[in-house]
Amino acid sequence: MMVPLARQSGLLLVLLLIGPASAAQTPAVSLERQLARELNLIVGDTFRLSLEPIAPGTLVRVGAVYEPRPDPAEIAKRERHLRMHLPDLAALLGSPDRVDRVSIGIRPGISADSAVLGLNRSAYGYRAYSSAAIASDSSQTFRVVSRFHRAIAVITIVASAVFVLCIMLLKVEERRLDAAVMRFVGIRRRTIYGALLLEAIVIAVLGAVLGTALAYVAGAATNAYYRWFFDTSLTFSLITSHIVWFSVALSILLGVAAGALAAWRLVRTRPLVLWGRG
Repeated sequence: MMVPLARQSGLLLVLLLIGPASAAQTPAVSLERQLARELNLIVGDTFRLSLEPIAPGTLVRVGAVYEPRPDPAEIAKRERHLRMHLPDLAALLGSPDRVDRVSIGIRPGISADSAVLGLNRSAYGYRAYSSAAIASDSSQTFRVVSRFHRAIAVITIVASAVFVLCIMLLKVEERRLDAAVMRFVGIRRRTIYGALLLEAIVIAVLGAVLGTALAYVAGAATNAYYRWFFDTSLTFSLITSHIVWFSVALSILLGVAAGALAAWRLVRTRPLVLWGRG
């Protein structure tokens, strides 16, 4: 059975599955969980790893199966990975003492920018970057998506504010006769305005609570579906406390503002006009 793993720099890695072999005679490799599951391999299985389908390849053993760290940049590529010891990889590629990338860890308290500057000044043949710089460069696409979502959010907020205002105006208009009767019996405008404003506050609070609950349900459903679809533990929908409090405050503010405007318009109208006789 021959299964291509990945194509990179013109090299094609191919698995040639064979029977069991002595563990002491074969180098160990680590397989990504999804790859091990797709190839039906478990720890202790052996196979041949080759650059070409017709090449004899190198006999290796599954020493471990690991869960890859969730990475948004890798989720849509559908690539599968395996890890090898550097001497085994160099022997397989036929390129000893040659690497593409090296990851260097620094001790706590040492500035990453200072380490990068020192390496670039003292060495020749490679370029050092900090992890923050690499992350910033690789996340440009996500920044564009974030700005796009922010623009959609602003448009949605403006449209929802207009919609809330229209709903509150219609709701208050239904109270025209009630307001006219209260005015006829001597109830002050301030009392009527306060009652209508209190009603708007209650409606705004209930709407904020229901909207927050709906957001959590939709977020949970989104995460469940896409985690199953991509077979990953990556979080696709994240609702933070900052988002919740901002949304609740904005919802209540818009609801109260719309209710206050609609109530002010109602109490400013003469009772006879409200009764339909003016």
